[in-house]
Amino acid sequence: MRTERKLTRLDRVFARLDREPERPAHIDVPRMSRHRVVLFASTLAFYVAIVWAIVITSWLVRFDWQVMFFRPYQQWPEIHAFLDYYVVLGQRGPTAVMIAAWLGWRSWRQHTLRPLLVLGASLLLLNITVGAAKLSMGRLGPHYATNVGSNEMWLGGDIFPSGHTANAVVTWGILAYLASTPWARRWLSALSAVVSLGVGLTTVYLGTHWLSDVVLGWAAGLLILLALPWCEPLIARAETGIFDLRDAWRARRRGTAPVPAAPVGAPAALSPLGSPADEEEPVVREPVAASRPPRPQGYLAPGPHLARSERTPVTPIGSRRPPQSDRVTRGTTSARPLTGG
Repeated sequence: MRTERKLTRLDRVFARLDREPERPAHIDVPRMSRHRVVLFASTLAFYVAIVWAIVITSWLVRFDWQVMFFRPYQQWPEIHAFLDYYVVLGQRGPTAVMIAAWLGWRSWRQHTLRPLLVLGASLLLLNITVGAAKLSMGRLGPHYATNVGSNEMWLGGDIFPSGHTANAVVTWGILAYLASTPWARRWLSALSAVVSLGVGLTTVYLGTHWLSDVVLGWAAGLLILLALPWCEPLIARAETGIFDLRDAWRARRRGTAPVPAAPVGAPAALSPLGSPADEEEPVVREPVAASRPPRPQGYLAPGPHLARSERTPVTPIGSRRPPQSDRVTRGTTSARPLTGG
């Protein structure tokens, strides 16, 4: 009796790495549900509340100053070296390269550009929204603050909201957003929450951001993740357009490829009976500007020359038609027997 070999964990991993024969039909595209709209509206209200609390120099500004004077990097200096490397998980360049490499492999494996296009759309929204907020509010960081108790707004800074925190929320949250199963989405959501929370608190530990900067960065990154379903129709059209351009480029490349010419003495290919080639034979015309050797001018012998009408006609000898073996010469009897009607 033949039994199938049981796959080990390593075999399943390598099978997972193989490219699928076609784009899987079970890819779930998140929709803008009512629950997501409520979360987006609540996060936006929280975002506006944090900005307003800093503008009016409320208790949140005083708490920022208390955390800054506490100087966490002096309280726990033994973890300073580790957190210097950990905060890189929130930098835009390294994290974008790592996530793009993973999503690029997923795009190749599933025959779709959606993972890379979603990442590009999220990073574009991140740069526009967070960058505009930083430049418009111009808050100075703890290392450059001069007036104790002030909100340090509109003084030419660029730290409010925290870009490290917002970038960590978006780049690592994209993995959960693009997850194909509910189980993977839950675990990746928890992982991205832990990473972004740690990156934000690390910036507070290092003294590069106020605590309110980090809180606003969390809200800014979450707003982008919640708004991504609104971008899905545009992403789908962009993917279709890119694939159409690729197909057109391939067709143009095949159409302009030089066709190798047949040798001079090569026999012509015979087409089967009943094909269009038998009905109408293409006429090969010589181009007008073909390079012909100039015909030499005829030499006329000396003496009187007669006109064409005065010349004696010459009758050609023999038949002008080429000899054919199946024709019977006129006046001879055919060797084929005659049958009576």
